[in-house]
This record gives sequence, structure tokens and C-alpha cells, in this order.
Amino acid sequence: MTFRRALVALFLCLPWAHAERLRPEAIRAWESYVHATEERIRGELERGSPFLNLNPPDGGRVIIEKRAVPAKVDGGMIHHWAGAISIPGVTLDRVLAFVQDYNHHSKYFWDVEDSKLRSRDGDTFQIYMRFRRKKILTVHYNTEHTVIYRRHDGHRASSRSATTRIAELEDPGKPDEREKPVGDDSGFLWRLNSYWRFYEADGGVRVECESLSLSRGIPGAIAWLIRSYVESVPRESLENTLLQMSAGVRKTANK
Repeated sequence: MTFRRALVALFLCLPWAHAERLRPEAIRAWESYVHATEERIRGELERGSPFLNLNPPDGGRVIIEKRAVPAKVDGGMIHHWAGAISIPGVTLDRVLAFVQDYNHHSKYFWDVEDSKLRSRDGDTFQIYMRFRRKKILTVHYNTEHTVIYRRHDGHRASSRSATTRIAELEDPGKPDEREKPVGDDSGFLWRLNSYWRFYEADGGVRVECESLSLSRGIPGAIAWLIRSYVESVPRESLENTLLQMSAGVRKTANK
């Protein structure tokens, strides 16, 4: 472990890292940013072409880009990453069948410990996921999501996923496991939205995702120490999700 990494690990064990309350001003900033993002995405989808913002490389590699976010959010930080990957030799129907099979996501996504489809009404899914985020510390969550899919034509589809509840777990996996009060926890993840686009072309499917999340802010005095850590977690989560999706789609397509 490098000296800087050791400092981050030590700091995250201090009381500051384990007690933060989600404040109304952070929620307002989040909702404003989500609204602006969704308006931009809606316009892009209505125009139809080009359908993807990113041109994913061949060979199963992921392209990741950081998007500009408000420099200052009172009581929090907004993270916005975009990523894309090409999955060769599969169809759009195959990819959608895989991603909508929520009861089996834990088989293919490392950070998903359990997942269940609560209900489905047409193209709207209500799902539960228990997942973990790991980097130096491992944090576990119970989450609820609403996911809405849209087929634009025979070759293009999109979806919007938004968390309706995120509860961090205390003593996960132990007999006395319990949820911390929602919005009154370590503050590593308070909100999570993702916006997906699926485009079938050239004998495969190109997948693009924009991931938005809200976490606690960082005191200015120690921003130099842990900012890169805080910002790297959502980036790596998106990259791993795209890679694991590609592997899972190809594996199930061969069954």
C-alpha cells in the first residue's frame, strides 16, 4: 500500500467518514442537475441521430469519460461519468433480455450480492438490489430502483434507472445486520441514476451508459487527500458494470 493510500485508509476510519446527514440543499442541487441532464438526454433521443454520444472501441474494451458537474454543491458532491462498450455477435433482443433478468444479476455482476424483480408493468420495472462498493473500505447497501425501457425501433433502445431508496448497512452479513437511517450514514452514496442506450449495428450491440451519483462533500482542508479516491469509485463501478455486462451477455448467449 502506498503512503497516500495508507493516509486515505486511515482518514476513512476517522469519525468524519462515518457520520453525515443528507441536507435539503444537496437534494435540491441533485434534482436540478438530474432535470437538466434528463432534458438534454430527451432532446438527443428525440433527434435520434447520432444515437450514441460515445464511439465504443472494438475488442471488448471500455471507453470512459468524466462529465462536467457543478464545482460546488452545498453538503454534497455530484459525480457524472459516461461509458461505452461494444458487444460483438449478439442482438439487441439478447442484450435487453439479459439486463432485464434482474433475478439473476448477482450471477454476473460482482458488486451485486442479491437482486429481485419486485414488479413489472409493461416496460417499467421495480427492482431491489443489495450491492457493495469496495475500494479500501467495503460498503453494503439495500437499494430500490425504478427502471423504464423504451424501444425506439428494431435496432435502438434506451432506459432510465433511478434509485427510490438507498440504505447503507451496518455490520453486513452478521446476525445483527441492520440498516442505517436513510440519508444519515457515511454518505458515500445517497443517490444513483443511470441512463442507458443500446444500438444494434455491425453484427453486435453498442452499449452506452451515463451514471450520475450523489455523495457527501469533502472538507476543503483534506480535499487534496481523498478527492481522487471519492471520484474514482463511481468511475470504476461504471467500468466494471460495462465489462461484466458484456461478459454476461456473451456467456448467456452461448447457452
